[in-house]
Amino acid sequence: MLLDDADRRILSQMQEDCSLSTAELAERVGLSQSPCWRRVQRLRADGVIRAEVALLDRGKLGLKTQIFAQVKLSAQGRQHLDEFAEAIRRFPEVLECWVLMGPVDFLLRVVAPDVESYERFFFEKLSRVPGIQEITSTVALSEIKATTALPIGLAPGAVRAAPGR
Repeated sequence: MLLDDADRRILSQMQEDCSLSTAELAERVGLSQSPCWRRVQRLRADGVIRAEVALLDRGKLGLKTQIFAQVKLSAQGRQHLDEFAEAIRRFPEVLECWVLMGPVDFLLRVVAPDVESYERFFFEKLSRVPGIQEITSTVALSEIKATTALPIGLAPGAVRAAPGR
């Protein structure tokens, strides 16, 4: 994917506020409206912009507890990774699930109103997923940094200037 400086400026602004009108975005990135609109459409079509969503405040929604659960599958469970993944995808409490390399197989980020709610989720749902050998849960106390903005300028070789744009 070839991105030039104008594309990177557009992406940076859209990561800050994707509700900007094309006119506002064009003004902020130093382009006229039509070329800015065409670039945004191309970035969408190429899959660079995957979605435009509202970011919600979980605390204001009553989801004040965040838990990181490390999951280790049994040898038999590893043979059924698709079933494990499908079960995890069905749990709205699980915001993220990562496959890991190391002593555990998965890292889950889970939200709940409180520790008691997580305990119910743990015993009634998560621990009943077939193939799980061990779950280690860690409750997050406070959030130091959380962002959805990618450091566009830090990916060496992934983002290069496109000639003639």
